[in-house]
Amino acid sequence: MPDKFVVWVANRGSPINDSSGFLMINGTGSLPLLSQNKTVVWSTSPSRQSQNLLLQLLDSGNLVLRDERSDNPEDSVWQSFDYPSDTLLPGMKHGWDLRRGLNRRLTSWKNWEDPSPGDFTFEVELHNYPDVYIWKGSQIFYRTGPWNGIGSSGLPSLISNSIFQFTYFTSEVEVYFMYTLKKKSVITRMVVNQSDTHIQRYTWIDTEKIWNLYSTLPKDLCDSYARCGAYGNCIVSDFPVCQCLKGFRPKSEEQWVLTEWSQGCVRKKPLSCQEKLKRGFVKFAGLKLPDTKNTWVDRSINLKECRIKCLDNCSCMAYTNVNITGGGTGCVIWFGDLLDIRQFDTGGQDLYIRMDASELESADGRKKKIAAIVVASVAVVSGLLLGGCYVFRSRKNAKEAAEKSEKLGQGRDGQEEDMELPILNLSIIARAIDGFSLDNKLGEGGFGPVYKGLLEDGQEIAVKRLSKISGQGVNEFTNEVILIAKLQHRNLVRLLGCCVEGEEKLLVYEYMPNRSLDTFIFDFGMARIFGGDQTEGNTNRVVGTFGYMAPESASDGYFSMKSDVFSFGILLLEIISGKKSRGLFHQDQSLNLIGYAWVLWKENRPLELMDACLEDSHYLSEVLRCIHISLLCVEQHPEDRPSMSSVVLMLGSENALPHPKQPGFFTGKHPHDQAHSSSRKNESSSTNEVTISLLGGR
Repeated sequence: MPDKFVVWVANRGSPINDSSGFLMINGTGSLPLLSQNKTVVWSTSPSRQSQNLLLQLLDSGNLVLRDERSDNPEDSVWQSFDYPSDTLLPGMKHGWDLRRGLNRRLTSWKNWEDPSPGDFTFEVELHNYPDVYIWKGSQIFYRTGPWNGIGSSGLPSLISNSIFQFTYFTSEVEVYFMYTLKKKSVITRMVVNQSDTHIQRYTWIDTEKIWNLYSTLPKDLCDSYARCGAYGNCIVSDFPVCQCLKGFRPKSEEQWVLTEWSQGCVRKKPLSCQEKLKRGFVKFAGLKLPDTKNTWVDRSINLKECRIKCLDNCSCMAYTNVNITGGGTGCVIWFGDLLDIRQFDTGGQDLYIRMDASELESADGRKKKIAAIVVASVAVVSGLLLGGCYVFRSRKNAKEAAEKSEKLGQGRDGQEEDMELPILNLSIIARAIDGFSLDNKLGEGGFGPVYKGLLEDGQEIAVKRLSKISGQGVNEFTNEVILIAKLQHRNLVRLLGCCVEGEEKLLVYEYMPNRSLDTFIFDFGMARIFGGDQTEGNTNRVVGTFGYMAPESASDGYFSMKSDVFSFGILLLEIISGKKSRGLFHQDQSLNLIGYAWVLWKENRPLELMDACLEDSHYLSEVLRCIHISLLCVEQHPEDRPSMSSVVLMLGSENALPHPKQPGFFTGKHPHDQAHSSSRKNESSSTNEVTISLLGGR
């Protein structure tokens, strides 16, 4: 193994910086380390006195001091595995030996060259329901979640993997976690890091002679400790990521809107402990269990008995099983506020949270019957009303559709589409933007200028005005309106209406006070001319923004959904690098952004692409994954690029990614001629030098 790593240091606080140190076994059974001047800089504290001692370094990496008459390495008076530094190896116990008061915890190095203890510590906390934390100084930085019989509730991805086997042991004398290997041919190490991601797990790939980064912690925003505060549920796939649990509301609405979630949530209706009938529990599934600091555990009772225990104690806020195997056993209940909860799409654990009866989904069967009667009555009345409205609306809609078709639908080969958008009067829009005043102008693109305006009801708007020299006629305008109307999404600016009067063609959007993405990187984008049911085709008009168009669009006028994948890949590279795609970034002034990214990738230096503002990011593995995905998107041939649905899956998971092929890019003014390589249909990658294959999803 040419690429070696230090996994244990004896005298971390006062390391000897040369080879002058002297290690010996003395007559008392200790193992002292002396400096050149014979000063003891470090010494073992043997668990018992013994003679005939042997110091042995085992294949496991454990340095053992034992009686040479014993063949059992475990029969030792001292071993390095009891005193970890920053690395956990297979077979090491991570946790407590209560008989000796021994806390086997990991602590980061101060930096890459100084093994002195750094800021980050990874250790087991001895609550009634033990939990594992990363501490940054005196502050909790990350928590794994307690062991539930098959894994940590906050790391469901560890349950199913082909490399590691995790175990947890608890008794009156020991509490520890440990991992072993399912494949004996694999070499692994887990390291607590002072920078970037703070827990990194590596595997050694013997065939390639490299260490492969297998997983990291924390892995996403929701791994930050108590990000959403008390009773806040972190859902990494939502926006915003913090949501109050059902039955709760933000403690401070103002702070919550500003994405300051640390104050958490409070109950919509305070609990009443006067009568049992006025309280109960709501089941929340798929959660990382809350911080276990204030818990009580009874491993001998079942879930039904656990519920009774919690119900009878007004201080009890939640309960669940200690162990979820075999249908569930044991009881753990929480007191006080519930902190550090997150939601998983798969995995996680059920948690039963105390609620007032008014917040319960179904208080009793009587309410269900009443609700059913009400629903049936409303349905009958609504049916009669809707029937009458239908006749009236159908006549009205026919007239409106004809008017829309005349204004917007002509010139689209007779195709008529109902956009279901308000058709606004030009005078109203002109008044809102102060007669197209320059003072109201926000910017200008290939389409034309954009103005800020204020409607009479107080709503702020942005008005996009079709330039008379833009080359975009009614056909293109109608196409853009219909496309954008269909793309209403919480992450996209909302189209509020449009206007076509004489030569004026206007689009009215919601105004974005925080500005748009192009403000932070560069202005880009233009609607392509697709038919209503087209997914690909050819055009003799090249429509798009230079620097974002796929090679087949720019050179041949061919477009498809894979052309948009190429554009997305460019956009992703720009976000990561903070550079324009059409700039020159190489010493010989011949490579644009794609070419520069590809050179760095091939030279195993992809993170040099990052914008300086990202250098302090704790999620470099995610940046690296985004670079990898962007290179897959900008490949030369459309059939080699992933679909956008695949890109979404890649961004939202931590599975292995395919090797990228040489991209379709231009060097200087001359396009490189890329030979078409075979399809990657059967290719996969989990071991190359820059691909990250991670456990679990984000």
